[in-house]
Amino acid sequence: MPGGAELATQTASAAGARTASQGPRLDAQAIAQLAGGVRLVSADAEAQLARFADPILLHSGKVNLISLEAVQKRLSEKWLQRKDQVFAFADRVLQRSLGSEGVYVRVSDTDVFIIHPTLSRFAGQAACLRYLREILAHFLGDDAAAVNGVLQVTRIGKGRLEAQQVDPLQAEEALSRGESGDIDNSTELVAVEVERPKPAAVNRWTPFVAGDGRQLRVSATLEPIYELKGFTRIGFRMIRRVIVVQTGEELSPRQVSLLSSADILRTDLATITRGIDRLGSDEAGRQLSLIVPLSFSSLSSQRGRAELISPLKEAGGLVKLGVICEILDIEGVPAGAMLSAASLVRPFSLLVVGHLDGPTPKSFARLAGANLQALSFECPQGLGEGEFIGWANATVAAAKKVAKSVLVYGAPSAQRAGMLASFGATHVSLAIAAQ
Repeated sequence: MPGGAELATQTASAAGARTASQGPRLDAQAIAQLAGGVRLVSADAEAQLARFADPILLHSGKVNLISLEAVQKRLSEKWLQRKDQVFAFADRVLQRSLGSEGVYVRVSDTDVFIIHPTLSRFAGQAACLRYLREILAHFLGDDAAAVNGVLQVTRIGKGRLEAQQVDPLQAEEALSRGESGDIDNSTELVAVEVERPKPAAVNRWTPFVAGDGRQLRVSATLEPIYELKGFTRIGFRMIRRVIVVQTGEELSPRQVSLLSSADILRTDLATITRGIDRLGSDEAGRQLSLIVPLSFSSLSSQRGRAELISPLKEAGGLVKLGVICEILDIEGVPAGAMLSAASLVRPFSLLVVGHLDGPTPKSFARLAGANLQALSFECPQGLGEGEFIGWANATVAAAKKVAKSVLVYGAPSAQRAGMLASFGATHVSLAIAAQ
């Protein structure tokens, strides 16, 4: 995550606090700043932090700061010469520790903003305490000041953060209990497989014998989808898998699209039935919405529409806001045909999304008259930072010309999800670390 943002003014002193000698001349805001209540934010970092200003996220206690003021104070006049070295070491510690499961941003001359979406409040604070101890021990030879250098962010405003010092005793106790790796499922940010070992529900659509004689089985996993403005979860996306029973081979999306229209309809019906099974459970039924994949060939046939509308209505009644219908296999489909298919499911859907397997500016342009509310596509894996920025800039910009909402699946990390947001993507899922 970028760590090079610096405050444009007062570069000789900490951006997050003022020296005690200024105390008698401080106004109310500056006194709060001295006590740790207000932390100034650099102009470069301000834009990055705007997307985290969600009250629910802040109230959860998962947003923290670690302060390097103790190092600044010890280095005194040498701070200006050595601060880049200090932050380079801090970057290595945080990158190693957070990986793709958290976010960190250098927000001032001494403060680093950290989000631990997969950890509970105290576990996240304990983790921050551990990171800060490692940094202080490296530069100061001891880590005694670490307990006073972790703050919980309570509000993100223009040019500043409001924060309060965490209870060091509770953080210490959490750290001693080894809670810095605990998972808190109340506000998860990483994609998880929610399929759990339990007796499979009866699904009369799967397995089935395809027209070419192979026996095919359809399974589905759920992946959390997040609205990027505040990193709030809107529900789950269904990821369907079509597997050849005899060999265990999983068919690619292209191979599925080459099945007969009758077999594709069976696949769609098996998928949505599995989704209804999940939504009927106590845990999944609390979700706001569910993204249901349906094939264009099924929606474009009279038989397919007749078979799919009833289960689509049923699924919509099991979530708070309604289902999101995602139309698959739309490459090369004329805009008029897409418009017709989308209009048939729109009355039963919260949103109609067109999914492209190979997103290109040309493929998006072809859908310009389809009146789709959103477009979705997969994020390529293994790109270097420059390659990723180039791909995201071109692809998301092209998609935004066609649809208001852009969903990108499988972002490699929370950091790159943030980059996608800066280019105009509206929703994202994160790649599962171990598939």
